[in-house]
Amino acid sequence: MTMNDTAVGAALTTGASPRVQALVAEMTLDEKLAQLVGYWVDQGDEVVAPLSGEKVTTTAYTDATVHGLGHLTRVYGTRPVDPVERAQWLWGEQRRLQTETRLGIPALVHEECLTGFAAWKAATFPTPLAWGASFDPDAVELMASAIGRSMREVGVHQGLAPVLDVVRDARWGRVDECIAEDPYVVGTIGTAYVRGLQAAGVHATLKHFVGYSASRAGRNHAPVSVGRRELQDVFLPPFEMAVRDGGVRSVMNSYTEIDGVPVASDPELLTDLLRRSWGFDGTVVSDYFAVEFLRSMHGVAGSLGEAAQLALEAGIDVELPGPDAYPHLAERVASGALPESVVDRAVARVLAEKEELGLLDADFSQPPTTIDLDDAEHRSLARRVAEESVVLLRNDGVLPLAPGRRIAVIGPNADSTDALMGCYSFANHVLAHHPGVPLGVSLPTVRDALTARFGDVSYAVGCAVEDADSSDMDAAVAAAREAEIAIVVVGDRAGLFGRGTVGEGNDADTLDLPGVQRELVEAVMATGTPVVLVLLTGRPYALDWALDTADGPAAVLQAFFPGEEGAPALASLIAGDATPSGRLPVSLPRSAGSQPYSYLHPLLGGPSGVTSTDPTPVRPFGFGLSYTTFERAELRVDGMRAGESASVAEVRAGDAFTVTARVTNTGAVRGADVVQVYAYRAVASVTRPVAALAAYARVELEPGESAEVRFTVPASRLAYSDRAMRRVVEPGEVELRLGSSCASVDAALPLRITGAVYELSVDDARVVDVEVRRG
Repeated sequence: MTMNDTAVGAALTTGASPRVQALVAEMTLDEKLAQLVGYWVDQGDEVVAPLSGEKVTTTAYTDATVHGLGHLTRVYGTRPVDPVERAQWLWGEQRRLQTETRLGIPALVHEECLTGFAAWKAATFPTPLAWGASFDPDAVELMASAIGRSMREVGVHQGLAPVLDVVRDARWGRVDECIAEDPYVVGTIGTAYVRGLQAAGVHATLKHFVGYSASRAGRNHAPVSVGRRELQDVFLPPFEMAVRDGGVRSVMNSYTEIDGVPVASDPELLTDLLRRSWGFDGTVVSDYFAVEFLRSMHGVAGSLGEAAQLALEAGIDVELPGPDAYPHLAERVASGALPESVVDRAVARVLAEKEELGLLDADFSQPPTTIDLDDAEHRSLARRVAEESVVLLRNDGVLPLAPGRRIAVIGPNADSTDALMGCYSFANHVLAHHPGVPLGVSLPTVRDALTARFGDVSYAVGCAVEDADSSDMDAAVAAAREAEIAIVVVGDRAGLFGRGTVGEGNDADTLDLPGVQRELVEAVMATGTPVVLVLLTGRPYALDWALDTADGPAAVLQAFFPGEEGAPALASLIAGDATPSGRLPVSLPRSAGSQPYSYLHPLLGGPSGVTSTDPTPVRPFGFGLSYTTFERAELRVDGMRAGESASVAEVRAGDAFTVTARVTNTGAVRGADVVQVYAYRAVASVTRPVAALAAYARVELEPGESAEVRFTVPASRLAYSDRAMRRVVEPGEVELRLGSSCASVDAALPLRITGAVYELSVDDARVVDVEVRRG
């Protein structure tokens, strides 16, 4: 975009209300710039954002708010503060902005909310990888609505979630913030989160737009080298879905640079695509310090003023967390380098958001006096998502566990609350800097929950999460020998920037379990006591030794940081009070050397006779066992005549079509199946993946119960970018596959796409409509 194009476009505040337009016209430049920044009131020495110690502004708060303020940054989520006391402070501060600034505009308050409202005494939900493992958008939407209700109650208006980065490399520390390696699962579940949060009156913020998770070698903040086709077909669809189908009101830029262009300075992404093509009309906020990083980390700006102008012109409306670069826009306007109309464009968007949220007319006379951020609804939803998300990876008949057995609970994560929560939980994100401060919520450990369910259990830690010290293993081995079942709980400890084994800034060069945890598991297995291995992790680990050997653990349960109700959920599943129903949202890697990996690979990305390495995962995307069994059959496309299940179904390119399948619970207990339909295209104008998820549905069934699942599949589910980079549906042959994972085929059906090449438009549907007919 040229400067002239920018100036012309910026001069228009089309869509803004008369009130917003009048406010912009009345404002001085100082008042305008004040609306384009946040202020981090409580930020001290604690590192809860990248390089925050070096980058936080030194402007005094009272000076920064003389002309008003755009955002207040994490007033609840930076240190442990009592919610009632903090609400009283916040209401008073908003009244001050209303009465002591010329225009009386309150600040918009934003907070993190990736695993729940990130505040002291607030509920902690499962991490996003667990959302993906549940394959349950409805549960995620309800969870997000409860989170939003808590936030709105205490005066928060915007939540910095969900993360819509598609997993590509398990070594990346921020995998635990992501939903899945499949863009459709990311898009549907992420959009459900957006709907839930915004239904509660809190604006969601999509992170991190775009390509962040494709960083080289899985290193945080590393450059990204992806082609335009991969960007269009893998990384962008979840964001488009959340914008066009979810109506999201805010987007946050990615820190990364793509092929040498930092996203924070890229108008093609932040303006041309996001706004002009997709019709997004909300606000774009910077990831923390991303504007300053254009100078200090990317080297595309020589000064803070240049960095600010690059970001503003590209489409970033608000600089977060504080006023590091955007105040320098005043000198850019004064020198003539930047038209003031570009500033006006961003100010109009910020004021429109405040108007939409009711902030321009808000009454801050009565702060809440009773606040419960972890009520029964929160606990119930936390339990539901946790229970639905645990994946049974192996079971040699030991689970469910019969009552009356002597149980030894062993491992570094067996009696740890931290091990149940992700990087962006308040406990691991903030309380780690405040030792001695209580959690503020009830959070039983796995040991607690197993004791409550089974009675007294013996316990031994065995080893630490990270350390190489194995001196405690003898006690663990002794405990296992005395028991009839050993439940060994291992995995990660989430943290920030080197404080933990996974999380932001905690990238890995190996996918072996941290420290000597594998040695612990193998030492316990060597006793001959049957072992139930429970993994509490934020990333998938290389587990071939536990899953593919005859003398491995008797059962393996994978839980991705399941939150405050995670331990009771695990105890319930181990006891058979509930049936495991989670499915892998990411492939289980064979080794770190197989990374980056995705099941969405073409033939050349799989095993072959011309290479000595095998990238085949230990367990595929979509995999998960149960205590019951399911039969999936009768795959059909509407319009096929009876008795012609083996014939070729036809659909015109660009038309939606309906796929039906029947699923039956053939076992003896209630359970949930995730019905998965994949598409494979052998011949196309560009190479295609060996399998790509077309549709899915989570279906709960009683023993012996059947259901017909009807998927109305829009054309976009078979679309991809052709050689001209158009998103198209090409005529040709497609095979539809019904299975329990991307690697299994219970039934297959040829589908012929007819007619001319169909190019997708912005009006084309993106989401499969699902109907479950029981009986």
